[in-house]
Amino acid sequence: MSTDIDTGSATGVDAPPGAAAVVVDQLSAGYPGVQALDEVSITVGTGSICALLGANGSGKSTLFKALLGLHRPTAGTVRLFGMEPTKARRRNQVSYVPQHEQVDTSFPISVEQVVMMGRYGHMGFTRRTRPADRQACDQALDQVGLSQLRRRGIGELSGGQRKRAFLARAIAQQAPLMLLDEPFAGVDRGSEELISSVLKTLRDTTGTTVLISTHHLAGVEDLADEVVLLHQRVLAAGLPGEVLTEEQLGRSFGAVLRETN
Repeated sequence: MSTDIDTGSATGVDAPPGAAAVVVDQLSAGYPGVQALDEVSITVGTGSICALLGANGSGKSTLFKALLGLHRPTAGTVRLFGMEPTKARRRNQVSYVPQHEQVDTSFPISVEQVVMMGRYGHMGFTRRTRPADRQACDQALDQVGLSQLRRRGIGELSGGQRKRAFLARAIAQQAPLMLLDEPFAGVDRGSEELISSVLKTLRDTTGTTVLISTHHLAGVEDLADEVVLLHQRVLAAGLPGEVLTEEQLGRSFGAVLRETN
């Protein structure tokens, strides 16, 4: 099954001209005794927000690992702006906000220091902070509403604030493609709305392509330009209004969806 999603072209980001942001072609992947993905094909154009929807166990995390070059597929290919994932990462073409970030709450690292880590790819081996790095860090903190907490230890933040801090790190990286794994899991409503607003602003002002993995249905129709429904295979893809129907969602979420209604 092949699904093409192409909703625009990037502006203001360092993306190779004419290249789709994400091309997944006939990708199959899994683990011993488990087939996580079966011939998945997706193309995501630059400058759009795409939501990858599926219940737990649908293969979303495995697909993200393949996109980052952290999981070797059994068949098929992945390209980010025409490059293999590891090459794209080396060239600072992709940033990543994981679902769970391991944080040692006893380690004395501030919010500002965490966000500055997003600039490491721009600093070179010396990691010497330049004015451009400080400006990118300041702007990212301001975008997620954490400027006043920049000196606070990362372990002192609430769950929603911490998620916003790691989003700021990805923003400061200024990569043309951003991957977010379950960005709304465990956050308060205020943080959820702020994160959605920031992502739309990034798309509109810098042409950043955003791919979100989520099972959180609320707000997806307003946030995403395109939706891909995944359950080991691509079950449906297209505009949110076309995909987010009871019939389509039931194919993926099944009993999980019915229990929440």
